[in-house]
Order: sequence, then structure tokens, then C-alpha cells
Amino acid sequence: MKTNKQTEDIRAIRDMMEKSSKFLSLNGLSIVFAGLFALLGIGYMYLYKEEYIAGYQLYPQMNTNLLLIALAILFLSAVTVSLFCLRKMKTNHIPLINKTLIRAAYNLLVPMIVGGMFGLIFFMKGDLWVTLSVTLIFYGLGLINTSKYTFREIHYLGIIEVVLGLIAAFDPLHGLVYWTLGFGFGHILWGIYLYMRYDFSKKRIS
Repeated sequence: MKTNKQTEDIRAIRDMMEKSSKFLSLNGLSIVFAGLFALLGIGYMYLYKEEYIAGYQLYPQMNTNLLLIALAILFLSAVTVSLFCLRKMKTNHIPLINKTLIRAAYNLLVPMIVGGMFGLIFFMKGDLWVTLSVTLIFYGLGLINTSKYTFREIHYLGIIEVVLGLIAAFDPLHGLVYWTLGFGFGHILWGIYLYMRYDFSKKRIS
């Protein structure tokens, strides 16, 4: 009995330390919405693919249109994730600014910004296919980095994004397909899983 109690106490202490060192206010539904926004943008690109692309190259005059679509997806996703996180943090009485959040954001944003700038260079040259591959790879690396400070499941999503990016580099003709799988369906499936495991189950208990 004494051994069991000591084991339970150690497990409880470990759980408290893990929670205090990880940002657990990420809401699965916000990730689902990010995936849906991505699908809407990619769907638009599919509809007007022939207007934007000649072979492997973008028509120069269409760069602005596609860039605005990508920025709109990024903005909507960032705002949605932020609002859901703020709501969850407020509900759980977590400070809006804390070291764990800063670490998680830093580890995610640095690879994303570097990858975004790297991809933008090729994008402005009209090479959409390299951009698709690069953004998937660097985004995946960002998820792998930040998974140390949030849900461990994010690590596996990051690996999938990197693998899809590498495949897209070898198969550029279907780059939009891999982008759809990674940014669209990948987010939706992982978001549903995270919501059902960490949010929906707690609502049922309460």
C-alpha cells in the first residue's frame, strides 16, 4: 500500500511538472478551422489553376493574387487559433503572457518565418512548386520544435508535414495535392483528435 501511494505521488508530481512546462491551452477546434481555411484557399487555386500557372511557372501578373490568398489564410488561421487559445487560458485562469507560451511561439515561429521568406524568394520568381515544398518542410520543423512545449501529438503532425514536403520536392507536378493533405486534411484530422482527447472529454466529465 505504501509503495503504491508513493508511486501515485511521484506520478502526480510528474504530471504537475509536465503541465507547468507545457502550453496546453491549444484548442483542437482552432486547428480544424485552420485546416478548413487552407482548403478554401487551395480550392480557389485549383479552380483557377490554369489562369495562374503555365507548366511549372507562375504567370508573373498572378503573383499578387496568390500571395494575398496565402496571407489571408495565414491571418484567418492565426486569429482563430489565438482567440480559441485566449478563451481556454481565461477559462483555466492561465496568465496571457507566460514563459511556456513564449517558448512555444518562438520554436514555432522561427522555422516558419525562415521558411516563409525562403519560399517567398522562389514564389516571386514564379516557381510555385519549390514554394509548396519549402513551406511544408519548414512548417513541419516548426511543429516538431514546438511540440516539446505543447501536446506531443503535434510532433507527429510535424513529421508528416516534413515528409509531404520532401515528396512534393520529388513530385512537383502534384505539389498542390501534398499541400492539401498537409495544411488542409492534416490540420483537420489532428484538430479533431486533439479536441476529442483533451477538450471534449473534459466537457463530458464536468
